[in-house]
Amino acid sequence: MSKMKIAFQGEPGANSHIAIVEAYPDAEPMPCATFEDALSAISSGEADLGMIPIENSVAGRVADIHHLLPASGLFIIGEWFLPVRHQLMAIKGTKLEDIKSVESHVHALGQCRRIIRKLGIKGIVHADTAGSARDISERNDKTVAAIASRLAAKIYGLDILAEDIEDEAHNTTRFVVLAREPKWAAQGSGPLVTTFVFRVRNLPAALYKALGGFATNGVNMTKLESYMVDGNFFATQFYADVDGHPDDRGLAFAIEELKFFSREFRIVGVYPGHPFRATFSETQD
Repeated sequence: MSKMKIAFQGEPGANSHIAIVEAYPDAEPMPCATFEDALSAISSGEADLGMIPIENSVAGRVADIHHLLPASGLFIIGEWFLPVRHQLMAIKGTKLEDIKSVESHVHALGQCRRIIRKLGIKGIVHADTAGSARDISERNDKTVAAIASRLAAKIYGLDILAEDIEDEAHNTTRFVVLAREPKWAAQGSGPLVTTFVFRVRNLPAALYKALGGFATNGVNMTKLESYMVDGNFFATQFYADVDGHPDDRGLAFAIEELKFFSREFRIVGVYPGHPFRATFSETQD
């Protein structure tokens, strides 16, 4: 029996690769150059699933995905939270004092400002973390380091010169697992998340009225993002996560009210909430 293939954006050793190894240890990770390539691999059947980052606790949302996901026609069937641990690495035999510059993804450089400033080295933006590790391994230059994962250092034969160099210990990335077909989690099967996209009618207070049903029906909304559609300043689409199942009484009423004030509405996924969510739940005073 062939292994399940899971597409991700980036090179072997990227954080998305690590998320796949943790969530689906028996699967075959499938690296893709861009997010578009990864989504296309799922749509075409070349990959069975996709592991795609959607937001980070330090850097915020992964902007491209909010545009690409709704248009892809794919569905969210799960989520995964990965604590991000950055390592400073270089070719074998390099010492910290040899380094003049460091390469990595713009988010990784931004998440490791403290050590970059301390070492007095120049940060250079690269397409992705693991790709920067591969590049410096091929260049054989002791003056250049990379910021990437422990797995990337192992894959590309690099020495780790400084461990866990991220500025914030809470640095965590949330991934969504994408599939071609919807696979709703069963109602009552535990903590669930419902993700949907919608576009409100162009009326005064339309968003306020559309969202009012979530408050009056006691539904917890954990995420609400807006973004323009087709470059139109007045056509705003929203992406939302709420707790619960669409067939739950409160959520069903809230969605009914939302639909009344919306031009478009589509459920993107109904899936189990990852246990990590329990670590940031608020308690009532």
